[in-house]
Amino acid sequence: MSPDPATPLLDTVDTPDDLRKLAPAQLRQLADELRSEMIAAVGQTGGHLGSGLGVVELTVAIHYVFNTPDDRLVWDVGHQAYPHKIITGRRSRIRTIRQGGGLSGFTKRSESEYDPFGTAHSSTSISAALGFAVANRLSGKPGRGIAVIGDGAMSAGMAYEAMNNAKAAGNRLVVILNDNDMSIAPPVGGLSAYLARLVSSRPFLRVRDIARRISRHLPEALHKAARKTDEFARGMAMGGTLFEELGLYYVGPIDGHNLDQLVPILENVRDAAEGPCLIHVVTKKGKGYAPAEAADDKYHGVQKFDVITGEQVKGASGPPSYTNVFAHALIAEGQRDDTICAITAAMPSGTGLDKFAELFPDRSFDVGIAEQHAVTFAAGLAAQGMRPFCAIYSTFLQRAFDQVVHDVAIQNLPVRFAIDRAGLVGADGATHAGSFDITYLATLPNLVVMAAADEAELVHMTHTAALHDAGPIAFRYPRGNGVGVAHPEVPQRLEIGKGRIVRHGTKIALLSLGTRLAESLKAADQLEAKGLSTTVADLRFAKPLDEELIRKLMATHDVIVTVEEGSIGGLGAHVLTMASDEGLTDAGLTIRTMRLPDVFQDQDSPEKQYDAAGLNAPQIVETVLKALRWNDAGVGEVRA
Repeated sequence: MSPDPATPLLDTVDTPDDLRKLAPAQLRQLADELRSEMIAAVGQTGGHLGSGLGVVELTVAIHYVFNTPDDRLVWDVGHQAYPHKIITGRRSRIRTIRQGGGLSGFTKRSESEYDPFGTAHSSTSISAALGFAVANRLSGKPGRGIAVIGDGAMSAGMAYEAMNNAKAAGNRLVVILNDNDMSIAPPVGGLSAYLARLVSSRPFLRVRDIARRISRHLPEALHKAARKTDEFARGMAMGGTLFEELGLYYVGPIDGHNLDQLVPILENVRDAAEGPCLIHVVTKKGKGYAPAEAADDKYHGVQKFDVITGEQVKGASGPPSYTNVFAHALIAEGQRDDTICAITAAMPSGTGLDKFAELFPDRSFDVGIAEQHAVTFAAGLAAQGMRPFCAIYSTFLQRAFDQVVHDVAIQNLPVRFAIDRAGLVGADGATHAGSFDITYLATLPNLVVMAAADEAELVHMTHTAALHDAGPIAFRYPRGNGVGVAHPEVPQRLEIGKGRIVRHGTKIALLSLGTRLAESLKAADQLEAKGLSTTVADLRFAKPLDEELIRKLMATHDVIVTVEEGSIGGLGAHVLTMASDEGLTDAGLTIRTMRLPDVFQDQDSPEKQYDAAGLNAPQIVETVLKALRWNDAGVGEVRA
């Protein structure tokens, strides 16, 4: 019976069990409805659009063919999983995605049994799926591990490390390479689909296995010749030799939007007795929505938009973003010094280095999703006399911590780390928060660690880093717009380890690091209104500390409060260690540290996140009053 196109099939599908009740001929209609639902939802909420649109058919086919959630499906990065969320019991909440209290923008274990593994960082899916596959094999369970990984994520070494160990899974591992950086012309697409269906079929696998066994009994020369002929033929037709060498049976490329091709090939792979398999699927980012297809980079992540026109809702105009401030500051350094070069790990526009690359293409390097390589590559450049800036988001620099330690810090090489997205980042939540960089960098000998309080300070720090050849240096700055401080015409070279006083007082000293300076100044106003004279210092450096300034403030104030947008172990810990080592608290000085709480904070607006973290002006005031044992009558205890 042919499906009735007037019947909304998506309304009948709450979980993959419902999906598997449909006839194959109904899947096209379901995919079209699923794509429309995703467009409508993201139009209201904003979020990742193009990547999800590109895998609608693939999502439908996987859940139709495989027995999820028993077959464990892992989406690499996870920002393409919106269609997956819609058909796995979360359609009613899809318009809460990336909102406070709503669905995560990535897969999340606590959210659904259909999200077996949390994601958001790239190139982890094959390793995780391999773990699921091997665990099921060892325990005698029937489930598979299925990894869906993009061609960009394949640039990371971790993907190849996982594939190199894939044989341990037997036929329990299925890797689906979602390639959206190429297209299949109709003639080639038809041939590729035919070949893919042929080589994934059980008869072909059986015959190929028999041929392999026979060839092993041939003289060595004939055995090698037969093997090379097989590899050559498959490499010519499908380009799969590399994956075969890593131990995965290769199928593809196939059209990832053609369900008549996808479903039977996935069924063949599901039923095959062969070992781990890689299916090469070609898709188009933004598929099915003309504005996203025409500009897939622009529509990767979007604000709310008009579904009819595709026009995104523009936010209120304001100061330039910190990313843009850094980009222009680095360009100025590059114009001044031809040894300045820039490295990014697949985030040229996210870090602002696309602007630098336009002017200095020979000195700009996008190394792909390979942060470990980026850091050691920068170390090599520095060792040979260049002045590299390694611009990486805080959350992604975590992936290269060993290289920062071993290849940069121990050798004291002058690599400059420009750390974007420091602190809390809003809608992307815990996986993208830059919570830990102060802590993990300031523990390392030789490293200088700075944090910009505003746009002007970021310009000064970029200039300072460019001129710093004595060893590695890092400076951090947040996501989003600045606070409106004018861009300095001439950057200053900051004295290493020296802070500044931005407001003078006598009783309370707020020691700020980074962009909590604005909230510290607001808190000082409120404390002054209570008769508590307050000093505000911008320390600038988490390492080395401005020990002279800190000693002076500790000697002349009753309460010291450190304020930072980082985890425990950062500025506050270093100030406390210094005070303890030097006995500065012996005279009754009160010290309090304010930092991010010891939790992974879920997505919300940055303002609400910082409020929940207790790092806005009212919480700073409250911390001071509690330290003073302040009562309602305005009387507190202070040091004589």
